[in-house]
Amino acid sequence: MKYRTLGRSGLKVSVLTMGTFTFGGAGAFKAVGAQGVKEARKLVDTCIDAGINLYDTANMYSTGLSEEILGEVLDGRRDDVLISSKARMRIADGPNDEGFSRYHLIRECERSLKRLRTDRIDIYHMHEWDGVTPMEEMVSALDALVQQGKVRYIACSNFSGWHIMKALGVSDRSLRERFVAQQIHYTLEAREAEYELLPISVDQGLGVLVWSPLAAGLLSGKHRRGKGTPEGSRQFAGWTEPPIRDEEKLWNIVDALVEIGDAHGVSAAQVALAWLLTRPAVSSLVVGGRNQQQFIDNFRAVDLELSEDELKRLHEVSKLPVIYPYWHQQQFASDRFSPGDWALHRDYMEN
Repeated sequence: MKYRTLGRSGLKVSVLTMGTFTFGGAGAFKAVGAQGVKEARKLVDTCIDAGINLYDTANMYSTGLSEEILGEVLDGRRDDVLISSKARMRIADGPNDEGFSRYHLIRECERSLKRLRTDRIDIYHMHEWDGVTPMEEMVSALDALVQQGKVRYIACSNFSGWHIMKALGVSDRSLRERFVAQQIHYTLEAREAEYELLPISVDQGLGVLVWSPLAAGLLSGKHRRGKGTPEGSRQFAGWTEPPIRDEEKLWNIVDALVEIGDAHGVSAAQVALAWLLTRPAVSSLVVGGRNQQQFIDNFRAVDLELSEDELKRLHEVSKLPVIYPYWHQQQFASDRFSPGDWALHRDYMEN
């Protein structure tokens, strides 16, 4: 396993993180997976043996059952690993059962700690934007949790660029804890994060954790052009995330991944993960799986090195349009680009 520093923090995380989205299988989450304690223990053991030190969950995954299972499985070895969890999403029907309010965040953190059988959460993500609660209230609540020792680092997930900068601005002005990372959806099929989120990460020193790096399995090589949805997959069970806006482009990307994988004697999934590990500010990829073999296959991506020609081919088959104001900046501002600017523009100006 390899390790990277999480943003500007001093925390080292494995380049692959174990996702526990499939633990529990309550309600709609059953379409993704329904692993109980016995199955989860086997998968966690596999990941620990491979050197993975970060385990990701959330209070709303199977309405807390994912946290409960992870807490039971890690009991007795909690000090050897890092745990990432999240709050913000609606978890019940009450008026304060969602959002960034001080009431909700502190209550949910304390509930997560009990389910996880631990006294601290190492990375606590704000799971989705809340445009109602003042940022000052959210930042103050998170700062208090850090000062109390219940949380080590704070982060965000699924924020837009201006959301992140607003939160960081409040943290900096008030001399309170600031985000050290963001967890985002980013794949060869969905590269929108390159417009704002990756440049912000480089500029502001945020580590990037990537959720669903194989686009819910669509980039694994098991889904192919003109073939039916594989039985046992998320899509076969009715899962519809992430949205696919250009199916022809998706299959062109999959074709390239399969061909490059065949040349290396590896899976398309390993190629897709290896590409992500070359991207700016990326610290770790959150990978999940239904069985040990899927995890073992993903582990091999860590040592896969793609050639410049292969990286160029993957860029060409998946690149985004250079939207405004970026095409204008390329014409008139490239001589004064910062490292954050180059996080977007380097690929699109050299290819």
